[in-house]
Amino acid sequence: MDLLGLLLLLAAGLGVFALAVVAFTLRTLTRPPRRTYSWAVARGVPGEPPEVRVPWGRVEYSSWSFASRGRDLPVWDICGARADGPTAVLTHGWGDSRVVALSRLPALLACCARVVMWDLPGHGDAPGSCTLGTRECDDLVALLERLGSTEPIVLYGSSLGAGVSIVVAAKDAARLGVVGVIAEAPYRVPRVPAQRVMQIRGLPWRWNLPVVMAVVGARQGYGLSWVAGADAGGFDRAAHAASLRVPLLVIHGTEDEVCPVEDGRAIAAAAPDGETVEVEGAGHNNLWTDDRFIPVCAGAVAGFVGRFAARRGAADATRAAG
Repeated sequence: MDLLGLLLLLAAGLGVFALAVVAFTLRTLTRPPRRTYSWAVARGVPGEPPEVRVPWGRVEYSSWSFASRGRDLPVWDICGARADGPTAVLTHGWGDSRVVALSRLPALLACCARVVMWDLPGHGDAPGSCTLGTRECDDLVALLERLGSTEPIVLYGSSLGAGVSIVVAAKDAARLGVVGVIAEAPYRVPRVPAQRVMQIRGLPWRWNLPVVMAVVGARQGYGLSWVAGADAGGFDRAAHAASLRVPLLVIHGTEDEVCPVEDGRAIAAAAPDGETVEVEGAGHNNLWTDDRFIPVCAGAVAGFVGRFAARRGAADATRAAG
């Protein structure tokens, strides 16, 4: 084989390798690990609402699903302890599920009349794939439309779910009955957490991640600006927070290794009525699993949600009078 032939063969092999790496990266980001009941059993943590311990007794709930984008997404509908509290709709983050989000349940149940938890597409028990916080906004709107706007709703989102919650509230809070948003460990643009996840897992990212982000961005209508633009083609969650007409609470660990605390500060600062609770020493995934941080987070949630209890009572009285 002459030198030219060898070079062509090496180039072909390099091309195949590059395509394989890009395909693997795309799958990693859009098909995250599924955290289901078996995941919880293997780790000895609650896998369903009744397995969560609360001071007032057994947790009562029902299961149902709602249709969005041609698929049925599973929901847990859980009874809270405070009859005059709002309804909390909890949207988990990338690679998590409603099972993982159960760690937040005791704090929310204590101050809410109802807590609704669901699996994003491609997570937990839900079919589909992840679109990195783009089309998931449509799914949350479909869920809120299914619930109706007859009671005040507080959106609670974690990481990817935090951004989704902010976008939905910024666009249509009044119609959907949203009175407040809690954003746990949010990020501004998608490349930052994607890069950090790849780095933490020891995976390549320098050349393949921009390609994958461009592909996903193009599919969702953001184009190359999703990679190179400062606001990721309009994705920037701080820009959306600036349009909020409801209060926003950001809870963020100061040592978050996935979503920088600076992003949380910027998002809260952009909101007309935003505040930040920084949890000293906390990372991205231990805000609700480390006994040092749980009281801080639970106190912040109770203080924020508590302000909407009177609205729930007034709404109920108005319906009764009608």
